Amino acid sequence: MARPVSSFRCTECGWTTLKWAGRCGECQQWGTVVDMTEKASLSRAVKPVAVIGSGIARPITHVDTTAVSHWPTGIGEFDRVLGGGIVPGSVILLSGEPGVGKSTLLLEVASKAAAAKSRVLYVSAEESVSQVRLRAERTGALQPELFIAAETDLATVLGQIDAVQPSLVIIDSVQTVASGLSDGLPGQPSQVREVASTLIRVAKDRNLPILLVGHVTKDGSIAGPRLLEHLVDVVCQFEGDRQTALRFVRALKNRFGPTDEVGCFEMTGEGISEVPDPSGLFLTRGGVLVPGTCVTVALEGRRAMPVEVQALVMPSSAPNPRRVTNGVDSSRVAMIIAVLEQRAEVKGLGASDVYVSTVGGIRLTEPGADLAIALAIASAARNKPIGHDVVAFGEISLAGEVRPVSSAKQRASEAARLGFVTRIDSGAGRLDSAILLALREPVSARDAELDAAFR
Repeated sequence: MARPVSSFRCTECGWTTLKWAGRCGECQQWGTVVDMTEKASLSRAVKPVAVIGSGIARPITHVDTTAVSHWPTGIGEFDRVLGGGIVPGSVILLSGEPGVGKSTLLLEVASKAAAAKSRVLYVSAEESVSQVRLRAERTGALQPELFIAAETDLATVLGQIDAVQPSLVIIDSVQTVASGLSDGLPGQPSQVREVASTLIRVAKDRNLPILLVGHVTKDGSIAGPRLLEHLVDVVCQFEGDRQTALRFVRALKNRFGPTDEVGCFEMTGEGISEVPDPSGLFLTRGGVLVPGTCVTVALEGRRAMPVEVQALVMPSSAPNPRRVTNGVDSSRVAMIIAVLEQRAEVKGLGASDVYVSTVGGIRLTEPGADLAIALAIASAARNKPIGHDVVAFGEISLAGEVRPVSSAKQRASEAARLGFVTRIDSGAGRLDSAILLALREPVSARDAELDAAFR
């Protein structure tokens, strides 16, 4: 009698193989390849079940939406990202690198909710109760309605929810909680899938909002199966350089609000504080004009923020001049240097060391900052300062043209609010004309007309 052939299948992407493998050859996930025998792979007929009561489908116009109104957390910047607050019964996943401040932010959310007489259950699967208490004392988050538990077993966590009957649950983190119904260690895809599915079912059945903390991998993606991001209602990413105090919260997925909002926070010794107007964090407008500085207006989500770009150009004796960047893309800066030397006649950059940096630790990734970077480099190369009242934004092409950028009216409005009088953008036409306007050098009749139009 022939021996039955075993087949192994990835539970994430469906990739099959005849031999077991620790890592899927298709989606590269670890621990997702399981034995699927021929008998188990046979499909079974599913019998229909009669639907009665409130489960019967009804017209969408008859659905009551009063139960899904947003509940403000008391932290305006976090509410901005969530679309107005937390929706009852929703599951929110907050991910970020270690030490960026995820636990501190959620402890602040728990404290605000508890201060509003809402019972909150904070389940810490990574720290002890005393450690959480010490951080709560330091950040001023001690509230009588804030309940703390240190548990790593899913069944015990559900028991704590039954005992406390909270209005908000925070799990820190979902990758460290394990279920006895699933094999494997905590953090493996099967465990994360089981824990997340159970918590989401509890949230929907009890109309209980749950906040989950998620770990990230080396490349910045959320650890565990991708199914986790599909199951939850909101996916937020907590970003920030641990060397600086600035932090950003972005919504990567939001079923109840926009995904282009950004919340700005600042880490302090007393915890984390929101920054409603971060305009002054990225500017160093002193009394003395210094060559090599230019201000642009960058978009972080739907928020316009002024950012100062600084550049330094030094003659180099090395055969390969250095290109050092901080907060900007190095390849983008290399392209701008080439366009400056070839199209705008800014000579000597190819034999000079060029340093470009942003103020305040913010990172510029959009092409709208190209013009400000180019003007800062040109100002440093010619040793002529740009006025404090000048702001520039625009994309630079390889032909030396200044192209328009998105949300130009919003950028211009923010620049006018902050007192910038001279605005240089795509109206300048070409990069060489923009440099003449910024440095206020002698210009031709056409450039003089452009300058008068900008003023």
